[in-house]
Amino acid sequence: MKRIAILGSTGSVGRNALRVVDAMPGRFRVVGLAAHSNGGLLSRQVLRYKPAMLSLFETAASEALKSRPYGCRRLGSGVEGLVEMAGHPDVDLVLIGLVGGVGFAPLLAALRAGKTVALASKEPMVMAGAQFMREAKRWGARIIPVDSEPSAIFQCIQGNPATAIRRVLLTASGGAFYRRRGSLDRVRVAEALRHPTWKMGRKITIDSATLMNKGFEAIEIMHLFGLGHEAIEIVIHPQSIVHSAVEFSDGAVLAQMAPPDMRLPIQHALAYPERAAAIVKRLDLAAVGALNFSRPDFRRFPCLALAREAAATGGGMPAVLNAADEVAVDAFTAGRIRFTQLARVVEKVMRAFRGGRGLPSFSEVVEIDQWARRQAQEACTRL
Repeated sequence: MKRIAILGSTGSVGRNALRVVDAMPGRFRVVGLAAHSNGGLLSRQVLRYKPAMLSLFETAASEALKSRPYGCRRLGSGVEGLVEMAGHPDVDLVLIGLVGGVGFAPLLAALRAGKTVALASKEPMVMAGAQFMREAKRWGARIIPVDSEPSAIFQCIQGNPATAIRRVLLTASGGAFYRRRGSLDRVRVAEALRHPTWKMGRKITIDSATLMNKGFEAIEIMHLFGLGHEAIEIVIHPQSIVHSAVEFSDGAVLAQMAPPDMRLPIQHALAYPERAAAIVKRLDLAAVGALNFSRPDFRRFPCLALAREAAATGGGMPAVLNAADEVAVDAFTAGRIRFTQLARVVEKVMRAFRGGRGLPSFSEVVEIDQWARRQAQEACTRL
């Protein structure tokens, strides 16, 4: 029985992970649950799964739960609690489903403790993917991707060396606005949150609407599988049935297909290397009818072009990209900037960055992240 800790248990990925646990009785024991601020839902999860430890990131929410007799160890709030849980000796596998750069320190702690990490938080890999892969190798840890597209590539390349990969076909649904005509300048937050095929958290859904999420995934995939940015081709696929594909040196293309359901890649990551019995709806290609593919429009969705530029530049630029985007998305959802200004904020911060192209240390990445957030806050107020 694998002992798992779920960081981000009240979010979309965390809730789906617990659904996977429920569907596979006797396979997993939930020993740790961590959430950001949803103390009510975390309380219900703790009562049901009876973990050995829990943590709430937000201090006020954590204080509100102190009087409740859960019968488990309460870790500290903030990043410290996440780090302690991620590296705890009683944990075999850590699922990281945290939003934004907050997953940086827990991922590092889990890798340095030699854990298997089921990773749904792509932002840390955008910030310092090469450094994290180096740490995983050093400490005998392993990263198994949970997002549907990196998971698809992970599944397709099993048994094949990286040198046999010619290119990756990274699919994208297109988000809420890909087929919308006319200006996107006045779109509302509620419209941006209406993803056509996936049910996800607010941050990733907004990033999907700008296609920044796909740029993040391209950077993540570069590091996970040791590829150059030029080997990753992004393809718009609105049905979200082909989750990605890999072309090999002999011209063969292997694709992973399934209905759009996050439980499948989560199940694969938790049960790996076993292929467990299906818990999701089976794919009916006849019912789907047709699969469509097209090239992305980089001019209409400039965030994708900025992500490609950051990947090609390397060094600290991907960390700048991630931090600026996180601030810009917060500003958009709060009504302080317009949808089309998201890319303008990110571009302004990228143009202001004067860092070198060398690989920064983890502490330097944190400094770059903090600098970029300050710059993005200023940019949001000056638009």
